[in-house]
Amino acid sequence: MWTLLSNPHRFLAFARWAVPIAYGLGTIIFAASLYRGLWQVPPDEMQGGDIIRGMFIHVPSAWLCMGLYVGLAVASFVWFVWRHELADVAARAIAPIGASYTLLCLVTGSIWGKPTWGTWWVWDDPRIMSVLVLFFLFIGYIALRSALETRQRAARAGAILAMVGILNVPIIRFSVDIWASLHQGPSVIRAEGPAMAAVYMTPLLFSFLGQILIVSAMVITLMRAEIFTQQADRMLARRLGGQ
Repeated sequence: MWTLLSNPHRFLAFARWAVPIAYGLGTIIFAASLYRGLWQVPPDEMQGGDIIRGMFIHVPSAWLCMGLYVGLAVASFVWFVWRHELADVAARAIAPIGASYTLLCLVTGSIWGKPTWGTWWVWDDPRIMSVLVLFFLFIGYIALRSALETRQRAARAGAILAMVGILNVPIIRFSVDIWASLHQGPSVIRAEGPAMAAVYMTPLLFSFLGQILIVSAMVITLMRAEIFTQQADRMLARRLGGQ
């Protein structure tokens, strides 16, 4: 698969059919799981009654923002070591989507936190603050790449920032295990098995699956746009150079 997608022409051929399938299938799965999560599952009095329904957006967004940053760091590493241009294109496409999902995670977490914990925000909570750092890492990556003049310098600086910032992802993951936090401990991924009832976990996992497909389609769409932009810039440069 990596060999197939390593060439921009093969990637564009793959994207032509992969994007509509991922958008369509992801939307169907996400909509069905969201309908079940918001209207069909029973309220949970231990989690504040109906407020638990926010979990079907908040938890997948938390998983996805961490996963997207890992993708950003891996793509940056591939470019930094092998100078694979498509990897840099992927990193640039991932960054704004990752920033959006991190912001969604923070906002939905605050909405969930008010009735559950009695406050919108806690500055000394390790999970909240490490996710906020993740948001700033995404924004910093975008700003850094925009500030530098040449694409190579921007790619190098952005790759270094992305690779260093990966240290924050395990901090987010294990913050509730290491430090005192308002957040509950893991209830899905645990050594002793999930603690969440199947009536909640099934639509949650399907919501995550649907959003993975949608996010993948968005990343590929932005990558296609970047490739087309680069091709147009090269054509324009050749025409101007021939005048």
